Amino acid sequence: MPEKILIIDDEEFTVNLIAHLLEKKGYEVIKAFRAEEGLRKAYRNHPDLVLLDIMMPEMDGFEVCRRLRELSDVPIIFITAKSEVKDVVKGLELGADDYITKPFDNDELVARVRAHLRRSPGPSVSEELVFNGGEFRVNFLNREVRVRNKVVHLTPKEFNLLSVLVRNTGRVITRTELVREAWGPGYADAVDSLKLYIHYLRQKVETDPDHPEYILTSRGVGYRFAGR
Repeated sequence: MPEKILIIDDEEFTVNLIAHLLEKKGYEVIKAFRAEEGLRKAYRNHPDLVLLDIMMPEMDGFEVCRRLRELSDVPIIFITAKSEVKDVVKGLELGADDYITKPFDNDELVARVRAHLRRSPGPSVSEELVFNGGEFRVNFLNREVRVRNKVVHLTPKEFNLLSVLVRNTGRVITRTELVREAWGPGYADAVDSLKLYIHYLRQKVETDPDHPEYILTSRGVGYRFAGR
């Protein structure tokens, strides 16, 4: 079965050019011309690698990368005209594996795709995680949380925090790591606000927020999600 490459870029010419290059090498190519479309296709098609533009309308590639990393270790290569060091660093800190600037050399692009596919253990994307016999559900495609069959309305920051916790169920995550993974490196100074956001989350998802059963505190270290 051919390996699947997802291309997310709002420039139709670029997408079709890359698709042509990769299809000639025997890869199956999935095209997406908008960020939301790309996320949907990632969840549904489980690509082996993602080629991702940064500058797109409505949602940029940095946010797409962050959401993909909530779900999967699939290799992500940014392909973009943004070549400043700060942009490269931001992309890598959000979880991207590589960075190619436009205009790119065709042979180099194919070589990098091959290299990352060789190192990749294969895709692992979960659209929804279910705990406690279905009482607690997190749907990443719709960014929806259900507790005891009721939809819980979370802010984007709250959802990102919960996503990191549930993807690491049972593992204690330090406060610094949780902030960085959920909100990005730009929020490194927001660790002091984390306790308040955890309080908000517990008010929404716990039966008794003062005695939580899901979001537990590891004193002096951080937090862990205790769903079964």
